[in-house]
Amino acid sequence: MNNKSLSWAVRVFSVLVLLSTAAALAQERRGANFSGVTSFTGLINDYSPANVKGGPWEMHGQWSLDLQRWWGVADFSADMTMSDDGTTAGVLDATKGGQSAHTHHIKLTNAAVIWNMDGCPTFSPATTMGFQFSGTVSLITGNGGPAPFETDPPSSTLQVCVTGGADVSYSNITLVFAGPATTHFGPQAIHGVVRNASADPFGRD
Repeated sequence: MNNKSLSWAVRVFSVLVLLSTAAALAQERRGANFSGVTSFTGLINDYSPANVKGGPWEMHGQWSLDLQRWWGVADFSADMTMSDDGTTAGVLDATKGGQSAHTHHIKLTNAAVIWNMDGCPTFSPATTMGFQFSGTVSLITGNGGPAPFETDPPSSTLQVCVTGGADVSYSNITLVFAGPATTHFGPQAIHGVVRNASADPFGRD
């Protein structure tokens, strides 16, 4: 091998070493989030208004969210139980809780993410940072089958806001329905808590 070929080979090898080192360092910094997906999980605990059919309903559930940071889209799902109080002489009776218990599974997929909180429900104390997404739901069930209040295919829309503050960047979640689903869940914000976020989608982690 002549000197010219040897020099070229050394240069190529050096470039490859530099590239592999940079990739390894980047992956080490990002850890499990090198894929660009931030995963969130949490709980839902709230009540519906009294004026929806069968209301007020007590709502409890869990939710998960995969946010593809590089593409700016989100996949959201929630599993929820609902029940109401029975009545005595036509008046709601809290001693007869757990009536008409049922479940809902809700999905919103491939929703474009908006990196601000404009139009999201407010809190006191106020949340100061967050993101949101919305779209037509891909699924709403009732006890595992089609929800009786929903159209086929679903036409209800859902806004999801994930917000937080200086101490915990992502602490709160709200769900706001529009369309047929409001006859059951109501048009108000449904509140929940963020339990875990695998990374900060704004890159602050």
